[in-house]
Amino acid sequence: MTQTQTRFRPFETELDKDNSLKILQATTHGADDGELFLERKRSESLVLDDGRIKTASYDASEGFGLRAVKGETAGYAHSTTLTESALKRAAETARLAIGDGGGALASPPKATNQRLYTDQDPLGDATFPVKVETLREIDEFCRSLDPRVVQVSASLSASLQEVEILRPDGVHLTDTRPMSGVSVQVTVEKDGRRESGHAAKGGRHGLAQLMAGNIWQAAAREALRIALVNLDAEPAPAGVMDVVLGPGWPGILLHEAIGHGLEGDFNRKKTSAFAGLMGQQIAAKGVTVVDDGTIPDRRGSISFDDEGTPSQRNVLIEDGVLVNYMQDRQNARLMGVPATGNGRRQSYAHTPMPRMTNTIMLGGDASPEEVLSGLKDGIYAVGFGGGQVDITNGKFVFSCTEAYRVQNGKVGAPVKGATLIGDGATALKQIRAVGNDMQLDPGIGNCGKAGQWVPVGVGQPSVLIGGLTVGGSAV
Repeated sequence: MTQTQTRFRPFETELDKDNSLKILQATTHGADDGELFLERKRSESLVLDDGRIKTASYDASEGFGLRAVKGETAGYAHSTTLTESALKRAAETARLAIGDGGGALASPPKATNQRLYTDQDPLGDATFPVKVETLREIDEFCRSLDPRVVQVSASLSASLQEVEILRPDGVHLTDTRPMSGVSVQVTVEKDGRRESGHAAKGGRHGLAQLMAGNIWQAAAREALRIALVNLDAEPAPAGVMDVVLGPGWPGILLHEAIGHGLEGDFNRKKTSAFAGLMGQQIAAKGVTVVDDGTIPDRRGSISFDDEGTPSQRNVLIEDGVLVNYMQDRQNARLMGVPATGNGRRQSYAHTPMPRMTNTIMLGGDASPEEVLSGLKDGIYAVGFGGGQVDITNGKFVFSCTEAYRVQNGKVGAPVKGATLIGDGATALKQIRAVGNDMQLDPGIGNCGKAGQWVPVGVGQPSVLIGGLTVGGSAV
């Protein structure tokens, strides 16, 4: 038996829709914008470490957020209680931002019928014992692959976010957003040296397809492969050198070092390194970057954003020229441009802001071999871990989880301890080759901004960048 759950229907079970609309309209009278955002989210996570369940958690939350916007000011109040009295109390707080009013309510977002993912509840795909048994199978499988495996950690996660948005013009939208993931980390040991490798897969779909043997076995083999590569890795060199970024997950550097700088709020406030550069050549020719929230089943995809604007494919950089920023409704209105479907929030307890969905550099004409052949002396970075970015100047520091020394276009020994240091604006202009092997990441990305976390996707082809600083571990 799998668990079942009644669907979230707040205007049928807890609130009167007509009365809620009247409260919302009174709250936003004289405002530029506003909405009532209602949400229920349920999530489950199981982690097995060395053959034993380390953690098993189940979380459930629901509530509403009420917002009124005038100019650059937003009044926001939220509650975990879905009652009319709570809504009235929230209205008193949100209304404070409007003052004497005087605003003109913005036009509602256009309607959409797009459905980019299933509304199936992934938490009900399997019973708790079946999930535990799957994790134990992953542990046993990893250990059977290589005698050097000394530790295995595996996890399964699933969540369902149910959203309803009511606007003061009466527009009412609903969305059901599933998410699931499987993760495997393997530690190997040889001659007293230990190294780890990690692989995962996820997306907006059911958990059952990730629990299929061929999926988690592929993740297990990839985690082991990375661990064994690192086991033989040499200390990374240091200095200024050219770097080739591999396809797929290395797009996280693009997301952090460039993507955040193209969000509307940073540019309206002129705190981004790309502020005031619209229409200018900010990247090498041949570089095209899009933010696309409409790719089916992807982790960063949304049928519509958390203000009700339909998700769309937004070209940000076209052939090296800056052509667009990512916008929520407030920043778009203040900048005199259309909203782009990028108004996102972590939950009902947070206000929306411009956020990325799936940020991708499109493929070019060069084969991966041609991209690497242009690397005379440098690093081939295939995997990334953590990183830091300063939005105001685009400076970044990223650590590599899998990287190789390259000389005269030939991939040599793996290296350990490499970090890439540079700034996004300069790196864009130093792109010398763009491969034809664009890949999306495996569905594992999370993005933090102003204390809020949302799921995102990244993607890119192989890319040759000149003159990055490599921080190494070689003495």
